[in-house]
Amino acid sequence: MPISKTTTGGLLLCRAEPLATRPAAHMLRERLLLAPAGGWTALVPEGKPWLEGEESVAEVLSGWGSAVAMGTNWPVLSLWWEDGRTGFVLSSGFRRSAAYEWDAAGRPHGGPDSAAADAMRVLAARLGLDPVLDLEELERLTRPDEAADGPARLLGVIALLARAGLALPAGLAPGEPADRLREAARVAPGSEPVEWSGWRDAMRAELAVVEDGPLGRLLRGPGLRLAGTAQLTAGAPLMLWAARRRDPGWLAAGTLLVAHGAGALAYDRARTRLRGRP
Repeated sequence: MPISKTTTGGLLLCRAEPLATRPAAHMLRERLLLAPAGGWTALVPEGKPWLEGEESVAEVLSGWGSAVAMGTNWPVLSLWWEDGRTGFVLSSGFRRSAAYEWDAAGRPHGGPDSAAADAMRVLAARLGLDPVLDLEELERLTRPDEAADGPARLLGVIALLARAGLALPAGLAPGEPADRLREAARVAPGSEPVEWSGWRDAMRAELAVVEDGPLGRLLRGPGLRLAGTAQLTAGAPLMLWAARRRDPGWLAAGTLLVAHGAGALAYDRARTRLRGRP
């Protein structure tokens, strides 16, 4: 189905499964729908936060993607569409983001050709696509094509991600109006609402994922204390820097790191009292 030239919306695609994505999504303190997507996780906003402030849909989703990527340590692809324009922002922890945008006619929007090639190389490398065949297909999306408008370019990216395991639930198609996208996510198999329930519950969920994971034994006791201290050390200055720049995406990321670090240290102290120091 063609994307309407007046439709506005977006979604996040995390390269991790829901179990690993859920805690970071909680920390956004936004109402979202989380749906399994073939080894990936799709995150769909319940509301339309880009209508409530000065930020565009691209800026809102990019900020969320940065925060989730830092919280999960997995890449997050923010997809957006607005008035015929389409684009993506790939966030990967503290590494430089990769972004690309097409206008309604499918032409690259601003930036030299070298920037387009760089964005596609980063996308292929960080999402596990084939560095030759898949990269060639991605680069083709940046070249002139009178038959491909902006929406078609974005759908081409989604088709390539299927080679990396992405399997979006029925109806959860990029380019749909936000309301329709939300309803599709709500009825998708295995979907669940994500809503802020307080710091204690959010940190409990985060630490449960850590302890149940393959590195759980390493991230208890000294390992957990070291990780918590590192997160506090990195998060506090990031929060101050983002506050001065009034950058909500990086502010959310810094807050996430501080919350994780403080929660990890508090959990370690409580665990030590109950079970004795490991």
